[in-house]
Amino acid sequence: MFKLNNLFASALSICLALPVTAADLVMVEQTGCSWCEKWNNEIGPIYPKTSEGKFAPLSRVDLRNMPSALKVARRVTFTPTFLLVEDGQEIGRLEGYPGEDFFWPVLEQLLIKHTDYIAPPKING
Repeated sequence: MFKLNNLFASALSICLALPVTAADLVMVEQTGCSWCEKWNNEIGPIYPKTSEGKFAPLSRVDLRNMPSALKVARRVTFTPTFLLVEDGQEIGRLEGYPGEDFFWPVLEQLLIKHTDYIAPPKING
């Protein structure tokens, strides 16, 4: 019995240590979109390294070839549009990209509102 309890405790601690990804961020883009390109240059390289990127990994879809398995709340008409998706279903949306000063706080609020994301403490400086 003692060995079984130790085994269970070890398995539980391993499971609790693994990151849980509850959501994905889907970027809907299209060829020739200058705002998509701006996002790709300003945010794209750093996004996977951020707490938001680790919590909601990015995937991309083309506006003209939306996967049928992706269930959206309403038609996507603007690019880029960022869909917060859980189990293939849109749970939140950010339309457009006017710059990184807009993107990060809006994404953070979207994650906080629709998931169990906890923002890291802000560093003053």
